[in-house]
Amino acid sequence: MSGLYGANPDELDHLGTALSRQIDAIEGVIATVSAALGGTTWMGPARQRFEADWNGSFTAALRRLNDAFAAAGTDCRARATELRRVMGA
Repeated sequence: MSGLYGANPDELDHLGTALSRQIDAIEGVIATVSAALGGTTWMGPARQRFEADWNGSFTAALRRLNDAFAAAGTDCRARATELRRVMGA
């Protein structure tokens, strides 16, 4: 590392935006799998287990990931704004 302490506000802003964009991708995964599962002829205990996991722990984990991306994205953009304010930019 170069000994730099701090951040480039533009890069931090870009990172925040990139993190926030992942929310749409994850929502797309949830929608795609849910639709595919709903449209699949599959009966039996394996489906019941998968569907229970999907509707329970799997989607819950993906939603927590979305929450984390949203919080991190917001935090990065807020820090970039504050850095610009402090730097007089």
